[in-house]
Amino acid sequence: MNVLVDFSPIARALVVTAAIAIIVIFLELTASIVAPMLLALFIAIVATPALRWMRRFGMPKWAALAFVAFVILDVGSLFLLVTTGALEGFRDSLPGYRERFALLSEEFGTWLEGLGMAGSRQAVPDIFDSARVSALVRGLLSNVSGLFGTGLLILLAVIFMLLEAPSLPAKLRVAFDVTPEAEARLHRVLDAVTRYMAIKALTSLATALCIGLLLWVIGIDFAVLWALLAFFLNFIPFIGALLMMVPPVLLALVQTDIPTTLLVATGYLVVNTVIGSILEPRIMGRGLGISTLAVFLSLLFWGWVLGTVGVFLSVPLTMALIIALEASPQTRPIAILLGPEIVEESESDKEEHAAGEPPD
Repeated sequence: MNVLVDFSPIARALVVTAAIAIIVIFLELTASIVAPMLLALFIAIVATPALRWMRRFGMPKWAALAFVAFVILDVGSLFLLVTTGALEGFRDSLPGYRERFALLSEEFGTWLEGLGMAGSRQAVPDIFDSARVSALVRGLLSNVSGLFGTGLLILLAVIFMLLEAPSLPAKLRVAFDVTPEAEARLHRVLDAVTRYMAIKALTSLATALCIGLLLWVIGIDFAVLWALLAFFLNFIPFIGALLMMVPPVLLALVQTDIPTTLLVATGYLVVNTVIGSILEPRIMGRGLGISTLAVFLSLLFWGWVLGTVGVFLSVPLTMALIIALEASPQTRPIAILLGPEIVEESESDKEEHAAGEPPD
């Protein structure tokens, strides 16, 4: 029996809002546990098709699971080792860039003062302080052991999730009396997340390869590090494409000259436009099923609730949320507001449909 039926619409809205607020607060307080488990869940969802494919060709379950775990561990360790090595090299090279960086900051401050912005010569060097960059790199390197431990925890969670995956639908049907419609909706969520994560991983890899090749040809130092940064930040909608180009553009300005710096910036814009704005939407097909505003708001919301993991998983989490909201008549309006743009028919199209004529 639905208890909320006896409440007025305002009372139902208040009850639902209070329940959502409690869930959000709970997620924020337990983000240190929930975020790694969510990341493990998405990795398990993406790895499930490969596991099924190997099982279809007769590979034993334990062997297929061991192979998937080995690939995840091997790829993760490779990323960690390459990133750590590149960061250590960048840290060791920072003193050589410091003098040139200080000179450029002084010139930039002088130029701003010439435009009437008093105090810029003192403010700009404080804002663009190379010591802060050194501290940031040292902090990242000091957290490597913690990242490795978290990675092992995520790997174990992925293994146990993959072990439970085959029996999970039957358990859900018995435990919660899941209807065929609800089961189809769950499969829709899994298919949407798998498709998005797979396509995003491929486009991020293509972006990283193009960026790495571009910087290597131009001669910018630590091209591998900036390629890895491009791979990870490409998962972040909107701001990821901007954030990935800031460090290499600044390094190009310190290492080379202004024309080369402009060439690096132009290369980033071309790569992100071709892959992110042309190829990726074509591969995605009908799109994400999320409005542009909802993508931006979800980036802020999930980043606030779950931290860094929430920023990277904001789009698939919102996709799953929209599909879940579509299940209930009470929450379907929210799903429509979060969904893509609705194109209304023109008056001529409406008249044609009313007359029984097929649309063009």
